[in-house]
Amino acid sequence: MKSKPLLLQKPSKTSAADSMIVEPNGTIGILGGGQLGRMLANAASQLGLRTHVFCPEESSPAFEVCAGITVAAYDDQASLSAFAKAVDVITYEFENVPADTVAFLEAQGAIVRPGAKALKTAQDRLHEKEFVRAIGADTADFHPVDDLKSLKAGLDKVGRPAILKTRRLGYDGKGQTRITTDDSDLSAAYDKAIEFAWAEVGAAPSILEGFIPFEREISVIGARSHDGEIRLFDPAENVHRNGILKTSTVPASTSEETNEKAFTVTRKMLEELDYVGVIGVEFFVLPDGDILVNEYAPRVHNSGHWTQDACAVSQFEQHIRAVAGWPLGDPVIHSSAVMENLIGAEVKNWRSLAQEKNACVHLYGKSEARDGRKMGHVTRLAMN
Repeated sequence: MKSKPLLLQKPSKTSAADSMIVEPNGTIGILGGGQLGRMLANAASQLGLRTHVFCPEESSPAFEVCAGITVAAYDDQASLSAFAKAVDVITYEFENVPADTVAFLEAQGAIVRPGAKALKTAQDRLHEKEFVRAIGADTADFHPVDDLKSLKAGLDKVGRPAILKTRRLGYDGKGQTRITTDDSDLSAAYDKAIEFAWAEVGAAPSILEGFIPFEREISVIGARSHDGEIRLFDPAENVHRNGILKTSTVPASTSEETNEKAFTVTRKMLEELDYVGVIGVEFFVLPDGDILVNEYAPRVHNSGHWTQDACAVSQFEQHIRAVAGWPLGDPVIHSSAVMENLIGAEVKNWRSLAQEKNACVHLYGKSEARDGRKMGHVTRLAMN
C-alpha cells in the first residue's frame, strides 16, 4: 500500500504540495530507466524508500534495482495516470522526458520535482542561453538558426570557428558540429562548408555558438530543497573525449574566486527556477578566471558521479532527499577523487580495475558495449 505523505505547516505562500514529505517506505517515481535512474533507485533504497520506474524501453538498467516498473510510452496517459497514483512524488533522470508528460502528471495532481519550468528551459538550448543571460550570467555569443540564411547571419555575428548545435535532443556530443572554415567571403568553399554543417544537424532548428578559448571546464553539482535550502558540492574539473565526458577531478585547479563565481551562478539558477532537486551546471573557465555558463542539466549529472565515493552524501542521495522533502546532506568531500567514465569496450577491463587500490568500480548492467556508450565508471580516491 502506498504510504500517506506527511504535510508540514508552511507559510501561506507555500502550498501543501510544496511542503510534502515522503516518509520511509514511501515511493519515489522516476521517469527514465537509464544508469542515472539506477543510481537514484539505489540511493533511495539506502534511505528506506522504494522506487517505481516509468520507461518506454523494456530492458533498462534501473529495472534491476527498483520495486515497481511501468513499461509504456511517455504519451500513454492511462499508464501515466496509474503511475501517478502508485507513487508519492515523481522525478526524472534525464532532460529529454517530454515536457508534456510532466504537465500531464501535474494536471493529475502529482508532485513533480524538479518542476516543468526547469525541464522546458533545459530542453531548448536557445531558451537555456536566454535564461542564463536573464539571471545576469555570461555565455558564449549565440545566434538562433532556422535556415542557411540565418546560419550565415550568425557566422557574421559570432565569427569563426563556431559550433552549430540543435536546439533540442542533443547530448554527449550528438546533434552538433564545428564550423572551422577561415573563408570570409561568400565563395563556393564557404557555402559548401556551411551547407555541410546545416546537413550535419539535420537541417533542424539550431543555435550557433561562438568558439570559446577556455582554459578548462568545470561543473558544479547543486541541490535545493522544497523550503529553499541550498547545498553545493565542490567544483569538478572535466575533460571530454569525442564530445563525451571522460574524467572529472576534484578538487579542480581553479581559484577560490572562480569557484565562488560558479557557486553564485548556480545558487541564482536554483532560485530563479524554483528548483527542487539536484542540478548540474557546466562552466567554461577563461584564462583570467572569469566563467561562462555552457549548459545546465535538470538532474543528477555525470560529472557528479565522484560524490558516490568521495562524500558522505552522494549527488544521488542528495537528489532523493530533496525530492522526498528530507533535510539536505552535508556535501563536504573526505577524499580527493578522479572519476573516469568507462566507455564502450573499456568496461571489459573491469577485472583489472577491481584490483586497483582505492578504486571504486560502478557498472551499469548494460549488456552491449557499443562505441560511445557509457557502461560504467571508476572513481580513484586519494584520502585527504
